[in-house]
Amino acid sequence: MAAHCRGTELDLSWISKVQVNHAAVLRRAQQIQARRSVKKEWQAAWLLKAVTFIDLTTLSGDDTFSNVQRLCYKAKYPIRADLLKALNMDDKGITTAAVCVYPARVCDAVKALKAAGCSIPVASVATGFPAGQTHLKTRLEEIRLAVEDGATEIDVVINRTLVLTGQWEALYDEVTQFRKACGEAHLKTILATGELGSLTNVYKASLVAMMAGSDFIKTSTGKETVNATFPVAIVMLRAIRDFFWKTGNKRSPIITIILSCEAYGKWILSNLGMPSRHPFYYSNANCLSI
Repeated sequence: MAAHCRGTELDLSWISKVQVNHAAVLRRAQQIQARRSVKKEWQAAWLLKAVTFIDLTTLSGDDTFSNVQRLCYKAKYPIRADLLKALNMDDKGITTAAVCVYPARVCDAVKALKAAGCSIPVASVATGFPAGQTHLKTRLEEIRLAVEDGATEIDVVINRTLVLTGQWEALYDEVTQFRKACGEAHLKTILATGELGSLTNVYKASLVAMMAGSDFIKTSTGKETVNATFPVAIVMLRAIRDFFWKTGNKRSPIITIILSCEAYGKWILSNLGMPSRHPFYYSNANCLSI
């Protein structure tokens, strides 16, 4: 398993000075969306790359073992064989990055992937997903149980009240406890940006999550009224870049965004100011139309 992001001490002086220029972020987002997209074989290459960054997900109340089994099969074979053959990519072993399920379905996913003979990671949402409005003790136990059942990535949701009321120390302590409960599993912290009130809060919450040791920061659960947007993605990317530059942390968190994948890879890397070999991730299967 890849190394974890090393957290830092909570830097309240840094957080208190943050003020995001909302109008400037919106202008930047408009400029990005007006860019021409890549075409032909370059478009196909980016789409194929994006497939390998997908967390293929089912988070429905009627999930069953059969649903999860089909999802795992799709994760192993995300693109039709004839399309891969036509692109000369049929021998590259293209799969999705992970399979994501509720904690109660982790055992089903582990069993199905083992039967399929593949080692795709199993991710589990936790901590009272999607609202995060349960007791902390219960949320921590949910993480531990998911890890015991075989999850190697844990998608936690933060308590949005702590952000909206400026309780940054409490948020830091909460995510730090999530990090400890995950053990060797990767911690993916969902900020639910559509419920944080402002882009300034998005930036501050991103910093706190990274300081607390998150391996990934994520925009949204996909279940809020407003989920990922370009302005939010820009702010989170800048937060990651600033965290990387200020701390020198070579294991800086990776952003997971729910956006159309086409041509955004280079844009993400350019905003991070990081080399092209640095990993970046997309989440959710509905990003693609392959």
